[in-house]
Amino acid sequence: MLNNRLALLLVTALAPAIWGTTYLVTTEFLPPGRPLLAAVIRALPAGLLLVALTRRLPKGDWWWRSLVLGTLNIGAFLALLFVAAYRLPGGVAATLGALQPLIVAGLSTGLLGERLTRRTVLAGVAGVAGVSLLVLQSTARLDAIGVAAAAGGAVVMATGVVLSKRWTSPAPLLATTGWQLVAGGLVLVPVTLAVEGAPPSALSGANLAGYAYLALIGAAFAYALWFRGIRALSATHVTFLGLLSPVVATLLGWLVLGQRLTPWQLLGAAIVPAAVVGAQLRTLGRTGADKYQPLTTARRDTDAEMV
Repeated sequence: MLNNRLALLLVTALAPAIWGTTYLVTTEFLPPGRPLLAAVIRALPAGLLLVALTRRLPKGDWWWRSLVLGTLNIGAFLALLFVAAYRLPGGVAATLGALQPLIVAGLSTGLLGERLTRRTVLAGVAGVAGVSLLVLQSTARLDAIGVAAAAGGAVVMATGVVLSKRWTSPAPLLATTGWQLVAGGLVLVPVTLAVEGAPPSALSGANLAGYAYLALIGAAFAYALWFRGIRALSATHVTFLGLLSPVVATLLGWLVLGQRLTPWQLLGAAIVPAAVVGAQLRTLGRTGADKYQPLTTARRDTDAEMV
């Protein structure tokens, strides 16, 4: 049981690690000034591909649930992230985004029946501190709209994570992932056209390769891993893995782009994984039946079948 849990955590951690490569791919391969277009191309084609492969459409409540989850996890989150990125230094946006595990932990107490522990709170605070050391600059300036967008992005994705755990789809994982990607992409289309205008008329080979990577690896593959982890593990423990994204982005900037790391950044890069591991200790210590869904035995059985 312990080995299975550890393996599932490591596989789920691949998703935020992959998302940490987005900055590098965007700056080195994609057309400048088109972040919303990148988000649409990342989500919509990947979702349509998964729907085509699984040949499953939503039924009943899952039409509106897919729209809600896709908007929260992808559409609204990426739109708010875009506003925050343009109005705030990246470090401020990332630090506010690091509040997400604490928000998920709070929401999970009411919606999922999970217990909020001191270990979770301390790990969440340490995660925010580690990310701030890693990415926050002393010259950073705050903007009210940017701060609201960054905080709103953390809240909407945290809500999406918790609802993804609460609403267990009867459909295969890839189909459910595809529905959310399509919904999120469609929500982003009108926003993209209004803000950025029509897509560029010509794309280079590097542009196409970058978009293909974001769609196939950054969306279809990574989101499937992420939602699989949410189905099988505690929502709170899964969302702590998201703190790995700024660590990967910073390390890639150092390794590939030659960016310099300060001693404070190195300290932050050490604190964040420690916070992630600290949040998982109770998970790895459990060797009995799954205790993540304390509400009903039937709920636990349903989740076990989905793994």
